[in-house]
Amino acid sequence: MTFKTPLLVAVTLLGVAAAHAQEYSPSAPMVSVPAEASAAVAAPVAASGIQTIPGMPPVIDPKNIYSETTPSHISPAIAQDPARVYVPNLRGDSVSVIDPVSFQVVDTFPVGHSPQHVVPSWDLRTLWVTNNSEGRPDGSLTPINPATAKPGPSIAVDDPYNMYFTPDGKYAITVAEAHKRLDFRDPHTMELKGSVETPECKGVNHADFSIDGKYAIFTCEFGGYVAKVDTVNLKMIGMLKLSKGGMPQDILTAPDGHKFYVADMMADGVFVVDGDSFKETGFIPTGIGTHGLYPSRDGKMMYVANRGSHRIHGPKHGPGGVSIIDFATDKVIKTWMIPGGGSPDMGNVSADGKLLWLSGRFDDVVYAIDTDTGAMRKIPVGAEPHGLTVWPQPGRYSVGHTGILR
Repeated sequence: MTFKTPLLVAVTLLGVAAAHAQEYSPSAPMVSVPAEASAAVAAPVAASGIQTIPGMPPVIDPKNIYSETTPSHISPAIAQDPARVYVPNLRGDSVSVIDPVSFQVVDTFPVGHSPQHVVPSWDLRTLWVTNNSEGRPDGSLTPINPATAKPGPSIAVDDPYNMYFTPDGKYAITVAEAHKRLDFRDPHTMELKGSVETPECKGVNHADFSIDGKYAIFTCEFGGYVAKVDTVNLKMIGMLKLSKGGMPQDILTAPDGHKFYVADMMADGVFVVDGDSFKETGFIPTGIGTHGLYPSRDGKMMYVANRGSHRIHGPKHGPGGVSIIDFATDKVIKTWMIPGGGSPDMGNVSADGKLLWLSGRFDDVVYAIDTDTGAMRKIPVGAEPHGLTVWPQPGRYSVGHTGILR
């Protein structure tokens, strides 16, 4: 579990927005300096009292890491981006684009083989489609310009099942699930800088970060473990075996930035893990096939997608639904079942917080769910939709997946 090549540390300016270009290419590479030159520079302590890793934006509210993702916090750099929902169709090798006003698919374009997730970049200027090719050697990343809602040329990348960004913006982390490896890359060019091996983490796929950015916890889907990774020294810290179930999926950091929630598809609920001590502290039953986790815009609740099946390739019209957990009490306060059955998987919340958008994995639809009433629309898309993202979203920066903004 060593970092194989010398590391570069990128210097980034946050909040400086360039005019949107009509011809799209990913942002230019950041200026790089030797790691040892920046290692001695301590991050300033914010008014919140949280000392983050160098280069990471300050924590504004230590009790709510989502304080800057409320509807009023849309960055001026993306405020004019057209409102769209981008849906990767895993078996269709395409992305469907939904207009969230008309609830209609307004575009569909081809991407690489087996697109898994649409991932907002750290600087919010690119949406990356992770085409992991599922066992084939032609994995790739397809950039989408959110200002035009159009794709650019794909970049060859080995097995990018999912992708994250270190909270300081230095690295993109492509999750090479089949190879049990985390690849650290330049966040713009995707040039490989080095890798961290995760040999005991079978099916490494989803992650989230601590409040100070010093570590991330990754789920190991096919081993029943979660793995803790040092994001400063880029190495594995440890492995934690969950007490039951054994098929962890999505993971979300609690508003306090120290507690983590882990969805487990076999346990039918959410494990609670103290990230600092790296110990399991609780379990919250939700529904069959617990899968995706998303915070509400006010940071008070968590939406839990229950896929309705324990199978990787489940049936149509299963007993899928959405559970809502109160962050303050760790209790399920309501559950919305999919009318007629369904398979809610991955997605996100609209910028105003009024709609929860989720892919219907086995039903080839997308669900738009009213977060006040639970009423929902079903929108047909391509074959086996997976990790959709909603754009634009409020927040200062993205740490990846389907849009974990802070």
